[in-house]
Amino acid sequence: MSATVTRDAEGTVTGNTFDKYGTTNPVFRRLVATFQRELGRLFESVDPASVLDVGCGEAILTHRWALARPATRVVGFDLEDPAIQAEWEQRRAPNLEYRILRAQEPFPFEAGEFALATAIEVLEHVPDPEHTVAEMARCARGGHLLVSVPREPLWRALNVARGSYLSELGNTPGHLNHWSRRGFAELLSRHGEVVEARSPLPWTMLLVRV
Repeated sequence: MSATVTRDAEGTVTGNTFDKYGTTNPVFRRLVATFQRELGRLFESVDPASVLDVGCGEAILTHRWALARPATRVVGFDLEDPAIQAEWEQRRAPNLEYRILRAQEPFPFEAGEFALATAIEVLEHVPDPEHTVAEMARCARGGHLLVSVPREPLWRALNVARGSYLSELGNTPGHLNHWSRRGFAELLSRHGEVVEARSPLPWTMLLVRV
């Protein structure tokens, strides 16, 4: 389960190339299945009329949501990266649109434009997570945020246990930020009310009312 950092045209880290949704590793497949089940339950509890997926990457989840909810407007955005944009071309739907944004650029959406803003395995990568969450809360004012990150220090400990990234003390390439469940809840609590907290191993997942 190795990962290689990918970057946009300006050198900003866009993520890593480990495909957690397509892995054939049986242990990781089970962990991801639990993660997706908990995520789906929180998503459906909101029943959003519109969704903004921040840092949508290859848009695996973004596209899945759009197909499952054809009456829901779904917008995904990420940095400029030819590999990411090539994946977007393979995942289209009438109610789905994509945008390219630069790092730290204000989101080009109105306040309260979306019922739900999501950032799934994104905030650990961004240079200024406080800014990103604030922009998400602005765009989903009156609605909800749904966010997930690796749970630390468990994430790094598991990497070390399987012999990965030992020179980085278990830190996955591209992870700039590290939160315990409590620390992550404190960050999100500055922008809304945490109404649900889930801990599918080894992640933290929060639903926040803005």
